Amino acid sequence: MDVQNRLKNAEPRLPETVRRSGVSVEAAESGFLMVITLKSLGGETDELALGDYLTRNLGEELKRLPGVGRLQQFGSERAMRVWVDPEKLAAYDLTMADVTAAITRENAQVSPGRVGDEPTVPGTMISTPLTVHGQLNTPEEFAAIPLRAQTDGGRLLLSDVARVELGAQTLAFSVSSNGKPAAAAAVQMRPGANAVSTAAAIEKRLADLKPSMPKDMEVVISYNTAPFVKISITKVVQTLIEAMVLVFLVILLFLQNIRYTLIPTIVAPIALLGTFAVMAAAGYSINVLTMFGMVLAIGIIVDDAIVVVENVERIMSRQGLSPRDATRQAMGEISGAIVGITLVLAAVFIPMGMAAGSVGAIYRQFTLSMSVSILFSAFLALTLTPALCATLLKPGQGHATSGFFGWFNRRFESLTARYTGGVGWVLRRGGRMLVVYAVLLVVLGVGYSRVATSFVPEEDQGNFMAMFELPAGATAERTRKVVAAYEAYTATRPDIVESTVILGFGFSGSGPNAAQAFTSLKDWGERKTTVNAEIAAAEAAMADIPEGTAMIMKPPAIESLGTTSGFALRLEDRGNAGPDALKAAEDQLIALASQSRLVTDVMADGLPDGQSIALKIDRQKALALGVSFSAISDMISTAIGSNYVNDFPNKGELQQVVVQADAPARMHVEDVLRLKVRNIDGGMVALSEVVEPVWETTPLQLERYNGYPAANISGSAASGVSSGAAMDEMERLAQQLPEGFALEWTGQSLQERQSAAQAPMLLAASMLVVFLVLAALYESWSIPLSVMLVVPLGVLGAVLAVLARGMDNDVFFKVGLITIIGLSAKNAILLVEYARHLRNDGMGLYRAVLRASRLRLRPIVMTSLAFILGVVPLMIAHGPGSEIQNAIGTGVFGGMLSATVLAVFFVPVLYVTVSRLTTRKSRNKGSGKSTG
Repeated sequence: MDVQNRLKNAEPRLPETVRRSGVSVEAAESGFLMVITLKSLGGETDELALGDYLTRNLGEELKRLPGVGRLQQFGSERAMRVWVDPEKLAAYDLTMADVTAAITRENAQVSPGRVGDEPTVPGTMISTPLTVHGQLNTPEEFAAIPLRAQTDGGRLLLSDVARVELGAQTLAFSVSSNGKPAAAAAVQMRPGANAVSTAAAIEKRLADLKPSMPKDMEVVISYNTAPFVKISITKVVQTLIEAMVLVFLVILLFLQNIRYTLIPTIVAPIALLGTFAVMAAAGYSINVLTMFGMVLAIGIIVDDAIVVVENVERIMSRQGLSPRDATRQAMGEISGAIVGITLVLAAVFIPMGMAAGSVGAIYRQFTLSMSVSILFSAFLALTLTPALCATLLKPGQGHATSGFFGWFNRRFESLTARYTGGVGWVLRRGGRMLVVYAVLLVVLGVGYSRVATSFVPEEDQGNFMAMFELPAGATAERTRKVVAAYEAYTATRPDIVESTVILGFGFSGSGPNAAQAFTSLKDWGERKTTVNAEIAAAEAAMADIPEGTAMIMKPPAIESLGTTSGFALRLEDRGNAGPDALKAAEDQLIALASQSRLVTDVMADGLPDGQSIALKIDRQKALALGVSFSAISDMISTAIGSNYVNDFPNKGELQQVVVQADAPARMHVEDVLRLKVRNIDGGMVALSEVVEPVWETTPLQLERYNGYPAANISGSAASGVSSGAAMDEMERLAQQLPEGFALEWTGQSLQERQSAAQAPMLLAASMLVVFLVLAALYESWSIPLSVMLVVPLGVLGAVLAVLARGMDNDVFFKVGLITIIGLSAKNAILLVEYARHLRNDGMGLYRAVLRASRLRLRPIVMTSLAFILGVVPLMIAHGPGSEIQNAIGTGVFGGMLSATVLAVFFVPVLYVTVSRLTTRKSRNKGSGKSTG
């Protein structure tokens, strides 16, 4: 409603031609989901016929499909083009207004009504509708329109001053596919639509329409981002299966019995299916992000079942109880730990869902998938798992003493004994361990500061784009030569299957000096090169083009955030210094960036300023000659720019009638000055009498951003440099500009900055939530504090892992960090909660910690190893989508590894230290009260 109200307020101020064409509102994302190309198989159908068929028969069909927000068509439908010869027009003392008036008069719809319609005279028995063919249909009928009739029977027809043809409605774009004429349409998704389902609906509809198409026409999808999404999901599903296999191998290794292993095997799929059900109810789809959450969750959801089964197995083997009794005793010991672990792991993700912007949309996918699966896991661990243990397990099945499992058990018992001795050693040297802990915190701080920042990894999506920009004033003919060189190059590349070039269009601006190419490669398994290699080769091939620039780049990592990869910014004139000063500041910033080794391809993202001819109209002289300003403006706009007059029916569609001066009459400024207009006395006055041409430099685009005059600048990080470092460099360079100019990030770059700003807050909030949950659960400050002090040890491993692999601190690494917070706390809870249980039974602090460490080592190692191996497929993934998998898996792998290895020694020390400090403080308060 608000949009409609604003449109109504703006419509009266729009030009008449714009109002007649109509104003539409379309909700669509900025990037292209796909580019659909219609081409001729045998070359018998020309570009105009292809564009007309695309507009008539395919365009409206695709617009109606769910998920399609906008269909931007680059093929033109037909129109009745009236090409006027101004010299003949002047010879007959006519103007362009006379031509348009004649067309309007003769090409009109007539509604004559009915003969015998009510009210009728008595006795009328028939009512018959009348029709008048007022609209013209063919070029011949338009050519016969009379412009002037004389009393002697002589007539002046439109054909006497113009040629009429069925041509193209617009000549702004020209499309070629693999060097051959074509027509194209770009699909932009509706915000919130699913890319895979939208692409599938388009492909299905095109397949349905294909049998009815002319035999010489073929429709292909020359650029498509959906296959990358689909193959990425397939890869993640494969990774999920690999993770599940590794997790259950770990369970079998430690429990050494198929019955024991069968229980987590049953519980895990149920938890995943329950998660899918909740996601469907919440309106979420199965996508790459939610599937990544599932991969991370698979190592977590089996933890609760492992803890239950391991504890039941231990009690059965050591105390000789029946499965039912052992299960009952085991649940009494570990129910509190399960509840605590679940609350911590579920609560740690809650702050992620509160993040703003596109980062928040990414985080919420993980929050839902992981939190729900963890809650299902805990519910099943407290209900289904005990029932399965009491039903499936058999007494008297202790650990193996021979074979591989026997060797493993002896080794693990030896490890447990050495570990218990090690814990005793570190407990006696608590002060030294605290010093080591402090050193590790310093290492963490230094390491985290050295991790390069970025937003999301750039993937090989199987296609890339090329933007061509020639100097201002370059004609389409000159641009076509540059494009032809690119098409000739792509034809030599065996891994390139389709290259569609749209002449006249560009993401930076449209005009005859711009062109945009969409190039697609073979499927990932069929080609030998990567997108990066193809881009590098294309850049080298186009480096020596005779004029203009060619920018080769990847699609954006996230479809809705911009149109290309790299960074994007606006340079704002906040001091109102004027267009010249803004242009100078823009040139200065680009010059500074060209000297930096951290950024590359920094350029003005828009059409360059160029020479234009300002037609200075002497209004006083025109008034003296009896020529109105409207007559002058109508003549110029119609003859040079074209004028949409009205519509005519053509094969069931209404198409436009367009009047314009013929090409030879508008090639030079002198042609404009030779145009003649009629004065109030009926005489003809040449425009040269009242119009003076003045050459000047003017911007082809004027942009405002957030209310300020702005310049659009884009660029990329240099090879080996993170996007965060490149953005920092641009901000540093912008500080050298004159006062009054400011830099502001847009698109994906803005989201990256917001992500970096929100990350510390999210991490702190997650740790605070975990602390408060533990404090409420155990009604103590000592246990939560000792648990939370372990978290930095896990973060340390994550930081060192990404540093070792040269990876960045991106959104997915931050997701891994928050996961590590919960998992680090989980291991600490397993040990601390059992030590608290022993202390409540009367055991001393030192003995309780030693016993808890010895008894909990096996479940801690088993669950941690299960999770670590579960993310190994992510860490070593390759192929489509591997960059994101590596970003998630590497940090989580390193974090969980350090959280396990270091925590099993530091948790006892920290718990003892915090407990003693708490006890001492309580005693001091008690002694103070008694003394008082």
